[in-house]
This record gives sequence, structure tokens and C-alpha cells, in this order.
Amino acid sequence: MTVDQQFTTLNEKLQQLLKQYSRLQKENERLKEELVQSRKRENETLSRVDELQQQNGILKLTTGDMNDRDKKAFEKKVNQYLREIDKCISFLSQ
Repeated sequence: MTVDQQFTTLNEKLQQLLKQYSRLQKENERLKEELVQSRKRENETLSRVDELQQQNGILKLTTGDMNDRDKKAFEKKVNQYLREIDKCISFLSQ
């Protein structure tokens, strides 16, 4: 094989590698975007689940269908909200 043929072969292989690299970069970007979207959907779903659990707790409270464990968990959550509100009020009054 002559030197020209070797350079041609090397050049062809290099071009193939560059094409593959470009294709892999595009795929990587697509996968990153897909991951961002999946995480966003997961956060939205978790937020919705939390919201539904809160609504369920409120429904149980209004119907009087809470057992002691549920009452304690509800009181704990209300106290947590009250502490957050107190923090906000103290922050605003500074």
C-alpha cells in the first residue's frame, strides 16, 4: 500500500469518526433534554401526589373519618405550615 493510499484510508476513517462523533453528540443532547423533561414530569407528578394527599387529609378531617395516627400527622403538617408562616412574618417585619 502506498503512502497516498494510506493517507486516503486514514482520511476516510477520520471522516467516519467525525460523523460518528457528531451523531453521538446529537444523541447526547437529545438524551439530556429527555432527562430534563423526565425530571420535570417527575417533579410535577410528586407535587400532584402531595396535593392529593393534602386534599385527602382535609376530606378525612371534614368527614370526621380520621384515626389517631392521621390526626397526629395532620396536626404535624398544620404546625409545620404555621412555623413557615411565622418565619415569613418575622422576615417581613425586619
